[in-house]
Amino acid sequence: MDLKQIAKDTTKTLISYLTYQALRVVIAQLDETEPKRAYWLRQFSYRVSIQDGENYLQALFQEEQRLAFRILTVREHIAEEIADYLPEMVRTGIQQANLQQRTQQLERMTQVTSEVLEASPRPDIPMLPEAQPDAETEGA
Repeated sequence: MDLKQIAKDTTKTLISYLTYQALRVVIAQLDETEPKRAYWLRQFSYRVSIQDGENYLQALFQEEQRLAFRILTVREHIAEEIADYLPEMVRTGIQQANLQQRTQQLERMTQVTSEVLEASPRPDIPMLPEAQPDAETEGA
């Protein structure tokens, strides 16, 4: 496991996601101030995939430099705002998600086990003493 490569790949994915979020902010701003440019940016985003944020920005720089710079500025601002608490949120989020997954799997396993036991009692498994008929009540 190459942790350094995992960190690089994660960073690239996060940068692309922040580019996407910055694009959403810029489009929302343009909707209020310059609806025609907002429309143009939406159309551009339909043509050019935002999946890879850096490729998207390179293409945008070729067509509309001002908008590309604006997205860069917003992306940087978002990154600065979340950078301090993001690592702890990631750790906590993964711990909570793992706990939830484990809990759900344990519930599924328990449910399947109890359904199997209820559906077909096995004669090779002795009954617990408290579940066996009481000798005094049988003879009565």
